[in-house]
Amino acid sequence: MRASCAQLAAGAQSVTIELDAIAHVEPGPPPALDPLRHYLEGSPAEVAAYFLTLDAVNFGSGWFPTLRKRAGSSGYFTVAWALADRFRAHGPWTPAQLRTIGTAEIAETLGQPRDHELMALYAQALRELGRFLGDRDALAVVGGARGSAQALAAELAGSMTLFADRGFYKRAQIAAADLALAGVARFKDLHRLTIFADNLVPHVLRCDGVLRYDDDLAAHVDSGRLLPAGRREREIRACAVRACELIAARVGASEHELDNWLWSRGQAPQYKSRPRHRTRTVYY
Repeated sequence: MRASCAQLAAGAQSVTIELDAIAHVEPGPPPALDPLRHYLEGSPAEVAAYFLTLDAVNFGSGWFPTLRKRAGSSGYFTVAWALADRFRAHGPWTPAQLRTIGTAEIAETLGQPRDHELMALYAQALRELGRFLGDRDALAVVGGARGSAQALAAELAGSMTLFADRGFYKRAQIAAADLALAGVARFKDLHRLTIFADNLVPHVLRCDGVLRYDDDLAAHVDSGRLLPAGRREREIRACAVRACELIAARVGASEHELDNWLWSRGQAPQYKSRPRHRTRTVYY
């Protein structure tokens, strides 16, 4: 992944990494989960099930402006919090229940209209997760990775089509990191993960002067228009991966820690007020 992103970044036509600006990116607070908007108080098996479920539907940023958001919450936290409340009230879905979940149920769970396009995609993702689990629970999946975040990410990406984000594997990697951060998995190779390339981390890097878009791409993104999946969208993400590899080496942090710093920084008003690229994809 690093090699392919570095190659794509080196040949990028619309996005440039400003190497001089890398020295000015400051570290942030350590990664942390939100005890209200994430489900952390259950048993290890329940918490592991929650994060596998959440990361199965941890996509849709291209649709997030159209969601009914909870007060003070982004699209991600709206979904995470609604799922947390469902787990608090009813516990995890069983694999068998996931395999038959429908659009109406997930829409009701998340407080969204049934005809919202994301709800059908989320139901599809959860049915796929149920088939992937088979008779296993989430902790058995973690145990099968034998202490390797890379092995877990590879299994997720290789077993479920909506995780198969070739060249980036954003959600497959973040699932491993989330499980470790929640304390229900221990991995010896978390430092080998890249950043979780989405649309917010590249946006923060752009606002901080690390990424520069050419005039045409900048105008497109700044207009708020959807950016189709394709070369320019992949250049944005690849340049973010490459830039963060360089930044992490400079500040002495792992790339997944740096991702958390930048993602958390992106919740601040000065970043929220400026348009980021929006692509309707099942990968982030």
